[in-house]
Parts: sequence; structure tokens; C-alpha cells
Amino acid sequence: MLSNAETVVEPEEGPVTDAELLDAYSRAVVTAAGSVRDSVVSLSRNSRRGRSGIGSGVLFSADGHILTNSHVVEGSQEVIASFADGSQMVGAVVGHDPATDVGVVSVDASSRPIAALGDSAKLQVGQLVVAVGSPHALEHTVTAGVVSALGRSLRAKGGRLIENVIQTDAALNPGNSGGPLVTSRGEVVGINTAVMPWAQGLSFAVPVNTAQWVSSTLIEHGRVRRGYLGISVHTANVPPDIVSQYGLPTETGVRVAGVEPGSAAATGGVVEGDILIALNRDPVTTTDSLHRLLTGDLIGKRVHLALLREGELFSVVVEPRDSPD
Repeated sequence: MLSNAETVVEPEEGPVTDAELLDAYSRAVVTAAGSVRDSVVSLSRNSRRGRSGIGSGVLFSADGHILTNSHVVEGSQEVIASFADGSQMVGAVVGHDPATDVGVVSVDASSRPIAALGDSAKLQVGQLVVAVGSPHALEHTVTAGVVSALGRSLRAKGGRLIENVIQTDAALNPGNSGGPLVTSRGEVVGINTAVMPWAQGLSFAVPVNTAQWVSSTLIEHGRVRRGYLGISVHTANVPPDIVSQYGLPTETGVRVAGVEPGSAAATGGVVEGDILIALNRDPVTTTDSLHRLLTGDLIGKRVHLALLREGELFSVVVEPRDSPD
């Protein structure tokens, strides 16, 4: 028995050990991978040479819609979706958008679990993420890493920039394309799209906020509508004296290298050699900024273009048309 003068000294808690940290990390990865396991699919197609693997996807809606990449389903009307339990079904390609590298496939999977979609705008650099897919036809492979950077831009196949791309060091390989990038809470925050083939630990994913908007448009219309002027352009410097004379907010614009006959630009009076510096008072500083401004809601509406021609600033009105596929 302890006397009144004696006290009990509680043992001090030591620092968290590497083993304990590893356990926590492992649990996070296991939880993340398990949360999407049954909703991730391996996508392939039949050909004369047999079945060929082309990528991955993730089931995200109760009515059987699968998110994937545009480049995974491009040129296909249907694909074969293979689930983790070994079952397979034929999926119809609903549509795809090369400008954002997002595609949608539809399958009859009403009874299957769907992945939870998160908010890619809330991601933080250094946050744990897990990629699930089928690299080199190795189905349902799990790799883990962190968000290396946010706000990156990636050039799509058609030349447009995919904005706010997520950079991660989670290992990706051919076949991972279209698979989900998942947080430790099991929420899909990106669709894996590309790797730098000459580097290590440089992988990229389309943010799920972008993928959601594009997929809803593809499901409703089969394609994403964008405004089209009918001009070819390249970024050009505006002479300093012209910038000073007109008080322009930018020192660059886009020079018109060609005008398609009968196009909206041609009808509005745009000619080769003009420098476009603004669209509806929004500065046009690069070809990418012009692409960003030509949204589908401008189709058929009167749009004011601010142009420089032989040192003179003037405005024309055009009506953008629906961009051809």
C-alpha cells in the first residue's frame, strides 16, 4: 500500500514510432482502395486479333454511367467493362470530349455500388491520394502517392489546355488512363489521364469537378458545345506604342493567321493579319485564353471583338457558331 507521501508517476507517452505511422498510412490506403474496388472497371474492346486492353474507368452513377478518358474510348462505339468480381458486360460509349480528355460509357449496372465523387477544389498539396486502374492489363492495381501540385495545365490532343490538372506522384502506366484518383476518405477527386514518359513520379489527373460538368453535358447532348469563330491564330506581341496610345491592359493578343471562308469571323469582317485583343471586353492574351472564352453559351449570340489593324483599334460584331467535332 502506498503511503501519503508516495505518488504514482504515469509513464510518459513516447513519440509515435515508424511502425505506427506505417500502420496508419497502410490503413488509409487500404480504406481508399477498398471504397472504390467494386466500382472500378477495366475497359477493353474486341478486335480481329482478340480482346485488347485500352484503359480503366469508374462507375459513378446509379444508372450505370462510367467515367473514363476520351482517349480511352475514342474511335469505339462500345467497349467491354470488366469488374473486380470477374463479371463483364458490354458498354456503349455515350460520348467523349478530347478538349478535356473525359469520356462516358453506359452499362447495365443498376445493382452495383458506385463511387463517391469528392470536391477537387478542396484538395491540398501533400494530401494522400490513391490511384486504381489496370496498367498493362493488370486489373485493379493500386498505387499511392501525394498531390504534388495543383493548378497545372495539360495540353489535350486537340491543342486546347486542360485547366487545373492535378499532379501526383502515384505511379501510373498505360492502362491506368480513365481510372480514379481517390482520397483517403474514398472520394474520387480525379480521373487519371497522363504520365510524363521521360520522367518518374510525374502523373496527372483531370479534376473530378471538371469531369462531372463534362460528363453531364455528354450524357445530355452526346458532346460538349463550344463557340467557333473560324479563324486560326497564334499569340503575338502588341507594339508598346500601341499599348500606350490606347491604354491597353495587355501587351499581347492573338494574330489572325487565317480566316475560314463563310465563317462567323469572315462574315463579321475579320481579316488575316488582324490582332484580336478582347472578346466582350475580356482580354485575349493567348490562343488558350481565346479558347477559354469561347464557351457554348456564346453560340448564336452577338459578340464584340476588339481588333488592331495597321495600328488602328476598332470593334466588329460576330456570332460564334457551334464548333465542329
